[in-house]
Amino acid sequence: MALELQKYRHMRVRAAWYVLVAALTCSAPLGRYAQAEYYVAGQIGVNFADRLKNIEGTGSLLNQRAPDFDLKNSVSYGGKLGYFPGHGPMGVELDVFNSQPNIKNLDDVPGIHLGVTNVGLNLLMRYPGQTFQPYAGIGGALLIARLSESATTRSDTDVGFGLNVLAGVRAFITPYVAIFTEYKYTHGTLTFDDAFGPVGGFSGDYQVQNVMFGVSYHF
Repeated sequence: MALELQKYRHMRVRAAWYVLVAALTCSAPLGRYAQAEYYVAGQIGVNFADRLKNIEGTGSLLNQRAPDFDLKNSVSYGGKLGYFPGHGPMGVELDVFNSQPNIKNLDDVPGIHLGVTNVGLNLLMRYPGQTFQPYAGIGGALLIARLSESATTRSDTDVGFGLNVLAGVRAFITPYVAIFTEYKYTHGTLTFDDAFGPVGGFSGDYQVQNVMFGVSYHF
């Protein structure tokens, strides 16, 4: 009886070792897969600005309308911070870029300098290939717009919200460094309540498209 009990104990110990070795063997690649992927990127491109549409007055100018404001194309530049848990297909990205889609002259009314900083937090979906990674995303945008003083306006700043939609492809040139090209679409509303001083201001629908190029470093 004692001999059988001893054999049984040896069998249990051996089985426990087998289970432990199997668990360690299986968990090793899973542990590597579970590590998060972080990246930082710089980007530059072109802002193809649409018109500032549906112009309406604010303050004492409420319910008054004006023709659409044409916006100029401009250079866009900024940076990104990204996070993909487990090197998987879904991640989040903080995307910040600045542009200057100035308001063009309207007949005999001179143009106005307009700067917009887009602070976006986007949800991304990608194909996690080793060399090429196409991706798409959608998210919210904090639009920080600055209107300069001109012959017809006072300087004013607006902080509003918008929507970002994007798609792009990333290509790794080393295990840690990648280049990418990306298309972005942004829609929001800009409101400058103090553009005309105590009289009021104006608001309009803001729509732009950006084509960006950049370099990212992945940790």
